[in-house]
Amino acid sequence: MSKTILIVDDSESIREIMNYTLENAEYNVLVGNDGEHAQSFLDGTPINLIITDLNMPKKNGIELIKEIRQKEDYKYTPILVLTTESQVSKKQEAKEAGATGWIVKPFVTDKLLSVVQKVIR
Repeated sequence: MSKTILIVDDSESIREIMNYTLENAEYNVLVGNDGEHAQSFLDGTPINLIITDLNMPKKNGIELIKEIRQKEDYKYTPILVLTTESQVSKKQEAKEAGATGWIVKPFVTDKLLSVVQKVIR
């Protein structure tokens, strides 16, 4: 049974590239276009990894991570932040919210898959 990854990003091109890359690596991919839309997938459905953008409309990545960590079903689900931000303060804020790791855009697909394989359950 393939692992399920939820990707959340307001950029359509990033969503398409990530979806293509992860599906080709035989992952089941759920796609949210912002933090608010991502909530519709957090209904108890098994999710093995969440990859979220930091800066999004409606609900940003930090807010989303905090909400995910409040849900019993996803309390320990690994969360990677995918963003153009590289400031130490932003990384610390994400970590304090409950993020597992950080990937800077633009990403190299091989590196993305390597990180995913390390953190996915």
